[in-house]
Amino acid sequence: MTDHPAIRKKLVFHIGGYDPSMVPEAAYRRFVRELRRFENTWKAEASVSPPTVEADQATWDITTTGPNWRVETRYCLVRWDDVIGTVARQPWWRRIVFSQLGWIDFAVGGALVGYMRTSWRYALFFIYPFLIFDAFVIAAWLLGGFVASVSDSVWIGAAAALVVFVGFLRGPCRWLGLATLFDDWTFSSAYVHGGYPVLDHKLDVIAKVIDAAARNTEADEILVIGHSLGAVIAVDLLARVLALNPLVGENTPKVAFLSVGSSILKIGLHRGAKRFHAALQRVAGASGIFWTEYQALIDVMNFYKTNPVSEIGLKTTPDRPVLRIVKISSMLDPVSYERIRRNFYRVHNQFVSGNERRTAYDYFMLVCGPLSARLQAKLPNGPASAFEPDGTLISAAHDSSDAAGSALAARR
Repeated sequence: MTDHPAIRKKLVFHIGGYDPSMVPEAAYRRFVRELRRFENTWKAEASVSPPTVEADQATWDITTTGPNWRVETRYCLVRWDDVIGTVARQPWWRRIVFSQLGWIDFAVGGALVGYMRTSWRYALFFIYPFLIFDAFVIAAWLLGGFVASVSDSVWIGAAAALVVFVGFLRGPCRWLGLATLFDDWTFSSAYVHGGYPVLDHKLDVIAKVIDAAARNTEADEILVIGHSLGAVIAVDLLARVLALNPLVGENTPKVAFLSVGSSILKIGLHRGAKRFHAALQRVAGASGIFWTEYQALIDVMNFYKTNPVSEIGLKTTPDRPVLRIVKISSMLDPVSYERIRRNFYRVHNQFVSGNERRTAYDYFMLVCGPLSARLQAKLPNGPASAFEPDGTLISAAHDSSDAAGSALAARR
């Protein structure tokens, strides 16, 4: 199918990463806050409806307008915060034990070697929380041994070690976000081995929603966006959609999959992730789904300059997915970027935040802008090359051909 001259209606399904704080109400507040940045950057106006929260998704409607364009977007946040919460509500001792087992599972399963081969930054991200944790365990043990020798009492030494260890859990562990990182690996290990029936049920429900929407919707474009570990869940979801309708996107409204700051290789490089490999192969081979993978060097939680399909050894073509390298620093004013660049979690979340500067990648332009995801991926400078300073959509941008992309680049 060819691109429409301009997108007027969009249907977006967003799957966020492993973030226990992103319950629907918090996600909605964050979305509205970041949307205001989009308005200022692109000289647009936007209105948002209150959210409707259901068991499997939370939805709200956005209307965005510019001098010569208008887009209506139905935004569906695919919920799996309850699954994340189930892991976080376990007793501390279980969280520690299962996270350590999860780490061993990924190391033995070949993932660590794969991380070192494809992204040494991600390998360090994998090792870092466990090194910090082990360092505090050793420190508590050494201090306990010292107190025991001074007091000549093993019990006093053990009590001192326990106090230090509990202090670590309540202080540095919380400040450094280690608890969430531990739970993330616990979840990931269980996911590799197919351990979350509740999540499977949710994805089956949403897959039917997407299939029905693709058959009946008035939307010009359907987007499935997966951020971080949410990109893994999005692959799983799309594979279920394809099981229902192998021709989705070919004889229905255009379907695009955007994996942004993705952790597809986090799971994919595990030798035991056979079920996920099959899902990834199915999505990679679906000609009706246009897939773009956005990556950034500064983000340690994604895999830079790697094809997430071919790196696993699966069959693909050079344009499946389309790889776009973006710069987080170009999305923000220098002062703002300097403030966040040492916070790896905040940098990672810029993939789903509002930009302060026009550049090749803009989450909200993809979600509620007038250009298709396919065209934004093909334009040399993305949406930044398609708008006048006052927010007017350049007429040449309505043409979805590669020639139009070249003409726009020359004009800018």
